[in-house]
Order: sequence, then structure tokens, then C-alpha cells
Amino acid sequence: MRQGLEMRIHGAADRPTLVYLPGLHGDWHLTQGIREALGSRVRWVEFTYPTGSALSLEDHVVAIADPLERAGIRDGWILGESFGSQIAWPLLRRWAEKGTFAVRGLFLVGGFVRYPWMPGVRLVHPIVRHLPGWFLGITLRVYLLRIRGIGRRSPQVRKSLEDFIERRLEPSDRAALLHRLELILASDPRDIARVTQVPVWSLMGFWDPIVPWIPVRQWLRRECPGWRGDRVIWHADHAPLVSAPERSAEVILRWMEEGRGPRPGGTGRPLS
Repeated sequence: MRQGLEMRIHGAADRPTLVYLPGLHGDWHLTQGIREALGSRVRWVEFTYPTGSALSLEDHVVAIADPLERAGIRDGWILGESFGSQIAWPLLRRWAEKGTFAVRGLFLVGGFVRYPWMPGVRLVHPIVRHLPGWFLGITLRVYLLRIRGIGRRSPQVRKSLEDFIERRLEPSDRAALLHRLELILASDPRDIARVTQVPVWSLMGFWDPIVPWIPVRQWLRRECPGWRGDRVIWHADHAPLVSAPERSAEVILRWMEEGRGPRPGGTGRPLS
């Protein structure tokens, strides 16, 4: 069982920093494909969340911000995947207040502000709690078969996908996932998004049964002053970093190039 948050850094320090905040699964076992697609063009910083924990969202924020500061990482881009977006928004507020990290931009990948259909989260919670382990294993393997072509290109990707399944079948992992669903139910960062000035982009897979991306897109366009654009990958699902890593990397790198400019100073203030 993981007791605390863990951080790994891939890539040279002179590359633009991209900080990855994982989704409900809470670890880096699905990032091998996107890291290979991005190659040496970024310094990729990734986290795992603890399992079996009662951490609040603010606890996650502190536990992520502190190791970045200790590592001397003080500016970069934030990639909040699905549940990770709920940590990204309060991170922006923290850095606006403390000035310890200059945010160049925020990428929401299957992410959201306030989840657009809370009854769905309440419905999924008991299903996840009572789902037999054998059925969960079959479901995950069927899903990964759909993206097996990605795994054929790299033994490392194939190994990471197998590790992903193994980790999901741990009892402590299910407990952590249930807790993260409860955090989504309680999370409402709309007040932060409404005053966010740093560039915000959204990347969505068209075939997404988990986060309804149309209302997310509409809200961001209407309410978030930092919103810069979005992209729907038509052949991807809720996790385009996994189901379409090359295309996702191409879009993210283009947005980073669009947002490249003078370093936003030492304050990192993303809010008005």
C-alpha cells in the first residue's frame, strides 16, 4: 500500500516542465505511452496519490506543492487528468496566494470544474464498492485490449498496462477510489475558475462516458476568463493520453508553443 504521495521526474531540467496529476486511478501506470510520445521535449513530473487515505483535496494540494518546491521546480504547465483537475484548481489558488510556482498554463484532459452530473457519481459509488474483483479484472483487460496496439510498440508500455491492472485489483486501491469519488461530490472550484487568468485548454475524447464534455466545454467558454480553447479527439475515449497518446502529445505541444512567452515572473499569480 502506498502511504504518501510519490513524485517522479523524467527529462532534462532545461526542458519545459509538465506536471501530471492523475485521474481516479491515482498513479502513473498509464503515462508510459504519452511520455514516449512527448519524448525529450518536456520535463515530465508525475505523482501518485496515496491509497486507503482520508486526505482532503487541500491535503493533496499541499502534498504536491511541497515536493515541487523542494525539488526547485518553480514554473511550468499543469496537466489535470479527470479527477486531477479537482486538485489543479486549488493548486492555482495556492500558487496565486503564495507565489511559489509560476503557472504557464493548465491542460484539462477529461477534466472539469464542478462535475456536471452529480447523480452519476452517486450511482457509480455503490457499484464500485460492490463490484466483484474478478469482474473488474475482466473489464480492465477488455478495455486494454482495445488499446493493445499502443502496447505493441513498446515493452515498457505493455508492462505499465499490466501493472495498472494489478494495482487496480488491490483492496486498498478500491478504498482510495471510493474516497476520491466522495471528494468529487464535495468539490466545487467554480469560484476559482471564474477568476483564473492563466491560459486554460481542454482535451477530450469524443467517446467519453465518464465526463460529459459538452457541458464542461460550454461552462469554460462562458465562465472562465483564462479559457483559450479545446480539442476533441474523435477516436479517443475518456483517457486520450492512453487511447491516443501521439495525437494528445501533438495537441499539448502545440498549446505549449502557443502559450510560450515571457516567464510570468516570480509571483505565479493566475487569479485576478
